[in-house]
Amino acid sequence: MSGGVDSAVTAMLLHEEGYEVVGVTLNILDYNYIGERVKNPCCSLESIMGAKDIAEFVGFSHTIVDVKKNFRESVIGSFVDEYMTGKTPNPCIRCNSEIKWGEMLKLADEWGCEKIATGHYAKVKFDKGRYFLSKGNDPLKDQSYFLWALDQKSLSRTLFPLGDYTKPEVRSMAFVRGHTLLSQKQENFDICFVPDNDYRLFLKESIPDLETRYNGGKYIDVNGKFLGYHKGYMNYTIGQRKGLEIAMGVPYYVINIDAATNTVVLGEKEELNKNGLVVKDLNLMKYESINKPMEANTMVRYKSPGILSVISSRGTDKIGIDFKANIQGIAPGQSAVFYEEDDVIGGGIIEESF
Repeated sequence: MSGGVDSAVTAMLLHEEGYEVVGVTLNILDYNYIGERVKNPCCSLESIMGAKDIAEFVGFSHTIVDVKKNFRESVIGSFVDEYMTGKTPNPCIRCNSEIKWGEMLKLADEWGCEKIATGHYAKVKFDKGRYFLSKGNDPLKDQSYFLWALDQKSLSRTLFPLGDYTKPEVRSMAFVRGHTLLSQKQENFDICFVPDNDYRLFLKESIPDLETRYNGGKYIDVNGKFLGYHKGYMNYTIGQRKGLEIAMGVPYYVINIDAATNTVVLGEKEELNKNGLVVKDLNLMKYESINKPMEANTMVRYKSPGILSVISSRGTDKIGIDFKANIQGIAPGQSAVFYEEDDVIGGGIIEESF
């Protein structure tokens, strides 16, 4: 329970259905480490107390579990490391699989709970011996993209009560149950541990000598021609146009990043076009393996419509994805999730594009 309307309504629905509910809030943010500038994080003191108040009002127990150390080492540490290798990470993926599900399943085992439940907008299905995700009914809120790393054990023990509802319906459920302020609570879409959603400043604060070590790296074009100097490769992401501080006469974009040489490759928009990619750290859901090429709709960023593609095995832990149309802005380190209609075939981390 984060203190928001989604997890609160999830707990209420399960309680009303007769489940023996135990509310858990994971305390993940170490303010001595990240400072006080994070606005409305998912586990602020206010949110934690809000979750506790809901549990007491409805009539079930609530526990706060301190996982700050694990979160700092696993999620924040990985976030910094990935940026320093020139990647663009998505920390929510790791947080879901390693922290939220990892810690919650440990608690469930300790307390003898058969299932865990969250307020994510997604569904769990079971067919032919496999558990897999499917999109939630609300296309504006579906969160299956962020959950592709959940394994079979995690999925087998997960409930998503909100998968059949839309966000307005969930707000209405809170309202009619007397939780007016909760039903109106606004959402926060920023990375929870990054103050003001400024990842560049966060990196500078995490690595004190960052600017002096990497300032003055080279901009080059796709043919290797020198164009100017930049402030350090970690300050840029694939597809970025604003903030380059270089005048070329026409809009230029970040095409590639080479962390080893502190080089950023710039080019015109069409040079962002890609025909495919390779994903690593593969997690398959609907099928145990991909034995032959198959069509899929692949999403390379949250809330994108996806693009028709053909996926094929590239060994035990990789998938190749060939797009049937050009796609732009593919950033190594981000996630690619491939769907069969609404069902999640699987997902992985983008290793390279071509």
